[in-house]
Amino acid sequence: MQQIIDRRLAGKNKSIGNRERFLRRHKEQIREAVRRAVEGRGIRDIAQGEDIHIPRRDISEPVFGHGQGGKREMVHPGNKDFVRGDRIERPKGGQGGSGQASDAGGGEDDFVFHLSKEEFMQVFFDDLALPNLIRTTLADTPEYKTHRAGFSSDGTPNNLHVVRSMRGAIGRRIALGSESRRELHRLEDLLVELRAQPVSAERLHEIEQLETDIAALRARIDRIPYLDPIDLRYRSRVRTPVPTAKAVMFCVMDVSGSMDEARKDLAKRFFILLYLFLTRHYEKIDIVFIRHHTQAQEVDEHDFFHATETGGTVVSSALVLMEEIIRARYPRNEWNVYGAQASDGDNWHDDSPRCRQLLEHGILPLCRYFAYIQVVEQEQNLWHEYASLAEASDTFAMRKASEVDQIYPVFRDLFRKEGAAK
Repeated sequence: MQQIIDRRLAGKNKSIGNRERFLRRHKEQIREAVRRAVEGRGIRDIAQGEDIHIPRRDISEPVFGHGQGGKREMVHPGNKDFVRGDRIERPKGGQGGSGQASDAGGGEDDFVFHLSKEEFMQVFFDDLALPNLIRTTLADTPEYKTHRAGFSSDGTPNNLHVVRSMRGAIGRRIALGSESRRELHRLEDLLVELRAQPVSAERLHEIEQLETDIAALRARIDRIPYLDPIDLRYRSRVRTPVPTAKAVMFCVMDVSGSMDEARKDLAKRFFILLYLFLTRHYEKIDIVFIRHHTQAQEVDEHDFFHATETGGTVVSSALVLMEEIIRARYPRNEWNVYGAQASDGDNWHDDSPRCRQLLEHGILPLCRYFAYIQVVEQEQNLWHEYASLAEASDTFAMRKASEVDQIYPVFRDLFRKEGAAK
């Protein structure tokens, strides 16, 4: 049996093309392995590679083989019980099989390969996207995109188009030398005719004159340059402004006294996932961090994830600050505004209805999408106020995540690509 496998190396002894085809072919199994890996590692260790195990039965390769037709004779060494013509019974249940078991629960036939950090993160965020992201109007500093615009007679050497240049050179040589070649052929034919006639002094003089003219024409043709600077053609590229998808994400986290360390850890895990996702998928995106207890303040990335504070809970203070920042720095006609809020839902009772009103009338009309995650299972007063809002708005979503292993599924559910299957 012959097996044909393409193992050609590409780039630093790595078979890049084969590796990419393998990842595409076993995408679902690799994605499932990545999900399992995420559940078993810390949130700060997510941006690392991973060893992926795939059963060997799932990675069979196409092979060419010969059929088993015709009569064949085989010799099986070690036969002590059977003679020609005996019928051999099938093995009883549980006696067959050729694989070797492992005390770790996995077989030796599993295929193991390592996903690099970039490949792991690509699979990790493959089917996620910011919802309702649209191209906004051109800003004062528009983004430019270069595209091909034919050929030009000047440019840099790396943009030289050899084929187009040679084609122009051949055409120029044909155009400049066509008349001389035509005259050359005429004189050569005339020279042949004269040499075929009887020799005389007059004929010799004409032959010498023709040879002189022929030599002069050939010299003129040879002086035509093979490649002239006017033949060079360069790929022309122009820069045109394109609308940019400018986006800003507001991260709002509750750090009040009711948020104990376990709940804060859940909220931080969610926002770390969100931060990795945004910084990997979108080069030009602003991220605004807001922490709040009874008062809200805008902080930097380090303080948002590491600073420790405590106090009462007034959620509306964060929403008020968020709306002020949007109206001051991120006009809706130029920016795609997104919001993500994490809290335990415990709030001053009279403040929860105000939070719903601020979202419904102030923030959601300015946002493309707003996600709320509650880090406790028990429904608090803020959850009940937001629930009525979620039913009436397509741009508002809310989920619960009370355990560590729920963070990743909830995150994927909130930021799934539009049209992706649940």
